[in-house]
Amino acid sequence: MFGPVPGVPIGTLFDDRIALSVAGVHRPRRAGICGRATEGAESIILNCAFVDDEDRGATVLYTGSGARHPRTGRQIGDQSLTRSNLALAESARRRLPVRLSRGVGRGVWRPPEAGYRYDGLYTVEDYVADTGADGYRIWRFRLVAVPGAWIGDRG
Repeated sequence: MFGPVPGVPIGTLFDDRIALSVAGVHRPRRAGICGRATEGAESIILNCAFVDDEDRGATVLYTGSGARHPRTGRQIGDQSLTRSNLALAESARRRLPVRLSRGVGRGVWRPPEAGYRYDGLYTVEDYVADTGADGYRIWRFRLVAVPGAWIGDRG
């Protein structure tokens, strides 16, 4: 399902990923991107887990998925434009809204005190292959908040 989840207002707080999943805001309990390569991305989690993530509130530079060390979070290989990364690219092509939820993390714009917060809808404006801080190819997606449909419009 793309767009807002009925009955879940922007700014809703969730204790954990399970609660996000049960509410239908972000269904995967581990993956940061929810979507299919052929249909687009429904939602993402932003907690600046990748060193290359940049969260400016209304604009986000989001690092794609893949080739990340599970314990250190460092990039250990090149990312490819497949699966969930391709889902984000498809959202850009189709101009589909993506639900964004922020978690606690260094560099997160106005992070929740704990757990996760549903922050509204963003569009994937563009994306590019780049060399990340760890020296490997990453996919960077520039997301921009949909006016009137994100937490920054609520003061």
